[in-house]
Amino acid sequence: QVQLVESGGGLVHPGDSLRLSCAASGRTFSRNGMGWFRQAPGKEREFVSAISWPDGITHYADSVKGRFTISRDNAKNTVYLQMNSLKPEDTAVYYCTADNYWSTGLSPVYWGQGTQVTVSS
Repeated sequence: QVQLVESGGGLVHPGDSLRLSCAASGRTFSRNGMGWFRQAPGKEREFVSAISWPDGITHYADSVKGRFTISRDNAKNTVYLQMNSLKPEDTAVYYCTADNYWSTGLSPVYWGQGTQVTVSS
């Protein structure tokens, strides 16, 4: 069974940082594009970031550009999202995603269950 399991969410103050992790199991995603999406209360799910394979090109939503960084460790079958300078509007459930082989990561095929990030003073 293919699983993407997110961790690292929590409650933080504005300006704080968090690092989300996504561990894949059931198969390797080392040759897939990977990404992160989020859904805030009452809003539609939206793209946050993606990293392609094999070229490692990264993509970011304008709202997080310069604050968030996506990375991957293929040896650990894990993708990360480093989130700095967090704002209340970053509050959402964050989902890890996997695209197809040799892809940009922008068109998810697999989804994790999500991890809650709450930014509040």
